[in-house]
Amino acid sequence: MKSKKSQIYKEASTLPSIVPPWLAAVLSAIVPGLGQALARAIQRGLVIFFSFISIVGLLIWRFTDAAPRDEGAFDIIRKAFRLEPIFVLISIVFVIFYIWIIIDAYQMAKIAGKPEKRKPIVVMVFLILVFFVIGWQIGQIDVYAFVTKFGDAFPAISRVLWPWERAITYPEEMWMGTAALETPCDDTQPPPTEPLDDKPYLIVDPTCGIPSIQVDQEDNSIEVIPGTTIHVEGYNFTPDKEVEIWWKDPAISQFRHREGGDILRVIPDEKGYFETEITWPYRLIPDSYLEGGANWELQGRQVTTIGDWEFSAELKMAIEKMIETIFIGMMATFFGIILALPFSFLAARNLMRTNAFTLGIYYLVRGVLNIIRSIEPLIWAIIAIIIVGLGPFAGILALVVHSIAALGKLYSEAIESIDPGPIEAVTATGANWLQTIMYGVIPQIIPPFVSFTIYRWDINIRMSTVIGLVGGGGIGYLLTQWIRMLDYSAAGIAVWFIAITVALLDYISAEIRERFV
Repeated sequence: MKSKKSQIYKEASTLPSIVPPWLAAVLSAIVPGLGQALARAIQRGLVIFFSFISIVGLLIWRFTDAAPRDEGAFDIIRKAFRLEPIFVLISIVFVIFYIWIIIDAYQMAKIAGKPEKRKPIVVMVFLILVFFVIGWQIGQIDVYAFVTKFGDAFPAISRVLWPWERAITYPEEMWMGTAALETPCDDTQPPPTEPLDDKPYLIVDPTCGIPSIQVDQEDNSIEVIPGTTIHVEGYNFTPDKEVEIWWKDPAISQFRHREGGDILRVIPDEKGYFETEITWPYRLIPDSYLEGGANWELQGRQVTTIGDWEFSAELKMAIEKMIETIFIGMMATFFGIILALPFSFLAARNLMRTNAFTLGIYYLVRGVLNIIRSIEPLIWAIIAIIIVGLGPFAGILALVVHSIAALGKLYSEAIESIDPGPIEAVTATGANWLQTIMYGVIPQIIPPFVSFTIYRWDINIRMSTVIGLVGGGGIGYLLTQWIRMLDYSAAGIAVWFIAITVALLDYISAEIRERFV
């Protein structure tokens, strides 16, 4: 049976327009939607009116935001057009929408009394088009930048998608061959390095010389006078492994050697031998270190692998934090179930409408659950961190609070949808409120309760990775640190573990649901 309200609306839609078509068009030009309302298309007119007001408000906001320092509508619009050409398109669409409102008012008045000729889909198309164009500008969507700059991000994305080279590491050892040098040259210059049988060493010629010098010119420029050229030979290094040339100056400061502005690296041959020539670099050294001659040291440093492969520290940390994440979600779900159960019965209207007191409790509990559920777990995590500090306990508290509200709502709705027959039968036997719940409600709610619990467990596992971003423990915290350090390979390991864990939990939850629901 149709409601009285819908019957009145149907009768009104078959009546002729209150105003002639030309007047409906003029009125909608003054107040958008008014002509449609007077043409008996009241709902259409209200939709157009509030949509028009919303669009005008959005346009005023976006135009003033584009030109915050300008005053006057003309100056603001002109500057917005100049800075962001998309405003031209937005304005054209808005003008078309405004003209269509006027035309639509004329047509609505003309076909008034014939509701079958109205086409509400046209209204929705125009509204969607206008809001889409405004949303494009608000969202600062730049397809060109996305397409042209995607290649720049591809190396980082590829490391995230395939990070497993970082999952394996080999023990490394630093091999270093050295040679002593002295400046300036005198009668007691250092002798050449003695050859070694099983360790790397360097032989330099000459073993003394003069570092490069910087001289200030009259035009405030700096001229660099090159120092002594040194011939360097390296022996007993690991073949085909990069060797870096380092210096240790008289002040015991160590620095890499640069030749032509680039860090000097050499590759030993199959016998572990290399040779190169370098220029003695410039170094600002206090005079106290130069008295009686200055001793320098040239180093050839090579990192070489020793022993078998092993799992990397990043992989071990990811596994550890992923386990922590799973237990955060599990503990949050456990405590959430225990605390949500009593509230769910208090939030079920069919159980609490027996008298005014219990109905008041229903509204109170329902309102509190709605407020708690409206606050995201991320916000609850920040609040929990303020109370208990960083760590997984803060994450558990945040998820427990949100789980109580979410499960309380789902459980209460399951209770409200049960068959009232068993409840009436139990009540007819003289059972009290608690006995009615035990024998008339609980047997009916077990399947949906299990389903909702599994669903919430899945949500808590995924959400526990998010609250880690603000310090709520778990792999999310680790993922944030790696992204901030631009270590995308390590971040990729964390992303893969999150994806694998969620997939496994989805399979497990499906199996549990099939058995118990």
